[in-house]
Amino acid sequence: MKRIILKTGLYTVLILLCLEGIIRIFHLTKDYPKRYVDKFGVEKWVPNQNGYSVTGIRRQNFSEYHINNFGFNSYREFKPSYNTQEIALVGDSFIEGFHQNYYNSIGRKIENRLKDVQVFEFGYAGYDLADQLHLINAYNKMFEKIDYVYILLNFTDDLSRGTYEIKKERLKLESPLYKTLRKSKLIVYLYDIGSFSAVNSLLNQLTSFYKKVPAESKQKSQPKENETYEKRLDNFNSLVDLYGFDKKRYKFLLDTEKSPKKFLNYLNQNKFHYLDFGLMMDQSKKRTTLVYDMHWNDHGRDLIAGLIVNDFTNTLRNK
Repeated sequence: MKRIILKTGLYTVLILLCLEGIIRIFHLTKDYPKRYVDKFGVEKWVPNQNGYSVTGIRRQNFSEYHINNFGFNSYREFKPSYNTQEIALVGDSFIEGFHQNYYNSIGRKIENRLKDVQVFEFGYAGYDLADQLHLINAYNKMFEKIDYVYILLNFTDDLSRGTYEIKKERLKLESPLYKTLRKSKLIVYLYDIGSFSAVNSLLNQLTSFYKKVPAESKQKSQPKENETYEKRLDNFNSLVDLYGFDKKRYKFLLDTEKSPKKFLNYLNQNKFHYLDFGLMMDQSKKRTTLVYDMHWNDHGRDLIAGLIVNDFTNTLRNK
């Protein structure tokens, strides 16, 4: 019996080591760059990191990232000047671009179509409008040198708060426990494919059994649609009042199909400029997002780049 237990233990360890090796050799799971908060309270990636981003259980999307010395995924360093023309893209994971090789990003696609224009990509997964405007304000001397700034905005996701605070839940991923777990690619792979979700689901069911909320109280706790809209609009105004907004140089990138008409009317009435990419995406004959993920694929990024190029060109022409 003792012999069987020892052999079982030995074989288990060998199998786990073998699986760990296979996952590492074939890059079946993503590399996690380290994140931090800089001296200005801006959360971003630790500078000068390289790695590979993987999506899907069979490496359905495999791309290389490069964190520049400013802390963002980009093929170039950020050195704006009053003597050159620059565009800044500010947003979340859609701008961050971990789903495509960093040297084929939206910024690079724009530069390939515009002569003597540099594009700086300030993208970070999870950024909302508070993060974005805080970033621009914190580095206002840099952004003053940039000719035009395009800010990605999702009305539903990006206006949940009217003030900026560091999101501690994201920084928990840099705790000693998470860092230790991430050293094992097998654990990361199992987590990514949802192997631990069944355990989490069971635990949630067990805890919710003792914390059942009556149906009536659930309905009462759900905010009305109009109240939600007003709250988000208040948050929008709060952030704009706090940080300011240069309407001559800043424009929003948004999907009008997913934005309330009341909000679009508000932007128009108050002379906030925006580019709508939703209709363009819907009318495309080719798929614009990844099959297994809603982030833009290469064609979708081409369309976004083209939209910005046309706007930039028309803006200069009408000056």
